[in-house]
Parts: sequence; C-alpha cells; structure tokens
Amino acid sequence: MVTISLCMIVKNEEDVIERCLNSVSPFVDEIIVVDTGSTDKTKELVTKFTEKIYDFKWTDDFSAARNFAFDKATMDYILWLDADDIILPKDCDKFLKLKYELNHDVDAVMMYYNIAFDEHGRAIFSYYRERLSKRSKNFKWIEPVHEYLQIKGNIINSDVCITHAKIKHEKTSRNLEIYKQRLARGEQLSLRGTYYYARELKDNQMYEEAIKMFHEFLSSGHGWVEDNIAACAELAKCYQLTNNTKKALEAMLQSFQYDTPRAELCCQIGYHFKAQNQYRLAAYWFETALALERPKDSWGFHQEDYWSYIPCIECCVCFDMLGEYKKAEQYNEKAALYKPNSPAVIYNRNYFESKKENNN
Repeated sequence: MVTISLCMIVKNEEDVIERCLNSVSPFVDEIIVVDTGSTDKTKELVTKFTEKIYDFKWTDDFSAARNFAFDKATMDYILWLDADDIILPKDCDKFLKLKYELNHDVDAVMMYYNIAFDEHGRAIFSYYRERLSKRSKNFKWIEPVHEYLQIKGNIINSDVCITHAKIKHEKTSRNLEIYKQRLARGEQLSLRGTYYYARELKDNQMYEEAIKMFHEFLSSGHGWVEDNIAACAELAKCYQLTNNTKKALEAMLQSFQYDTPRAELCCQIGYHFKAQNQYRLAAYWFETALALERPKDSWGFHQEDYWSYIPCIECCVCFDMLGEYKKAEQYNEKAALYKPNSPAVIYNRNYFESKKENNN
C-alpha cells in the first residue's frame, strides 16, 4: 500500500477548511498546509489535523506556493486539494481502494473534478485534473495563475472524483490583475497563459481584448486540442456579446478542425440558430449533439447536460415551433429520461395535454 501526503495552499478559509480536511483525513498519511497570509481562524482550525503548517509570503504566483508545499512532503505520493474541495463518502471508498491497489510504477493519477451540479446533486460540469503524483519524480507546478502540475511518464485515469463545494461565489479580478502586472513588467505569457488571459479578459467583460488574445492563441497552431476547442467556444461568446453573429458562428465551426465535434459546441450552434428563429437548423444541431460519440478518456471540459437533457428539451421546443408536435412531445419524453422532475418537462407535458384536449 502506498503512502500519501496531502499538500494544500490556503488563505482565509475558516468557512471550509475543516470540512475539507475531515473528508480526506481517513486515507492520507500526512497533511501539509501552507498559509499565504490568513487573517481569520484558518491556521487555528488546521492545528486540529496537523502540526505541519507553514507560512509562505504571497508573491502573486500560485505555482510558487504549491511547489513550496510539495517540497515539504515525505510520503510516496502527493495529493493536492483546494480548501473548498471535498471527497464524498462514495469517493472515499474508491480512494481507499486505489491506495491499496496502486502500483508503484504509476507516476501520476488523474481524477475527475466535479465543479457544477444540478438540483439533484448530479455532476453536470467535470474534467480531469492531475491529483496524485509520485513524490520521487519531483514534478513541478507551472504558471502563476491557472497553474498545472507538469506530469509525465505512466499516467492513469481513476474513477475517484473530487467535488468542488464552493460556499462563496465572489467575482474577482485577481487573476486578471496578475496577468496584467506581468505584462507591464515586460514578461511574455506562455501559450497556455495567453489562453487563460483571454478567458480572464472575457470574464471581466473586456470582449475586444479577449477576442484579440483568443485569436493569438489559436493562430499559434500549438495549443492543446482541448484548449483549442474551448477557446473557439469562448471566442464565439465574445463575438455574440459584441453583436457579431457571423464571426461567432465561424468561431464555433472552427472547433471542428481540432477533433471530433463536441456536444457542447453543437448545442452552442443550435442556440445560435434558435435565436434567429431558424428552428430547422437549430434542431439539426441539437439532434447532432445527441448522436455524437463521447470522446474516450478526454481530459477536456465535459458538461453532461449538453450530451443528454439539453438537446432533448431544445429539440422539443424547436419542433413545436415548426408545428411538428408529435416529434416535439417525443423529445420531451426523452428529456424526462434524464430529468423526470424537470420543471420544463412537466410544463411541456401539460402543454401537450392541453393541446390534445383543444383539438378534440
């Protein structure tokens, strides 16, 4: 059985830190917490779980802080979490199984990161992250913001899920400011940095600048496939928000040159045509989303509802607008297979029933 060090960086996490550490304590052998300047009770609460608490002067560099934490680890493998992450009981059992069965020749383990959920707690937005890594490999964190662990070698995908259970949803320009400060100092962004800088610009409603940076990223021709696809989707949103629907459609279609179509993009195209009342075209793209084969072992973003419920409910709307009521009702029932208690499904059922009564 392997041993595991948990390494975390924290700041002012008194609302969530105990919840996180309670969830992971049963299967980690060492807990290392690096505090980057808390002014609340975070460090006091952490002392209930470990004495290995270290201070680190914040330098606007997440990788620097994470590498400092990793350097303190002493066990076979290193696990990282954020303070608002938890491991649910069902995943604790999977994690324990992984810990007992993991071969020492594995260099890193990818785990699903569930970050958004529907009203029933079902994960609807997930992607893989590099969660567990062999300490002896001395893998390093890269990038000051939107950092990642630069792993290589024997990497496996696990069915263990980490759950993002954020309590506070505060919009901040912190990441954008870090990028701007680096650019002001004359630093050049990496290709990944260019992509995430574009996303930060877009999230802060600086759409024209975001468009420029997304094009710079895509024109390099060297982006990771999944980032290329996501960049096309985000670029299209920027164009839509600046009322350039022609360019928006071009950006969405551009995503198809990088890999097989993704349901998220097909639905985005469907919404594009639906907004223009082109219901036949919209239905085509929603139906295409349903027919797609999901990419196997992809490390990209995955939004489950776009592969199932959403295109069904949107086909229902489109075919209803086209006067094809039987087909519309059939799609509503397909949507019910995924979310039987959906308010939209229930509303549509009542709508179709009243329509039949009025025709009798």
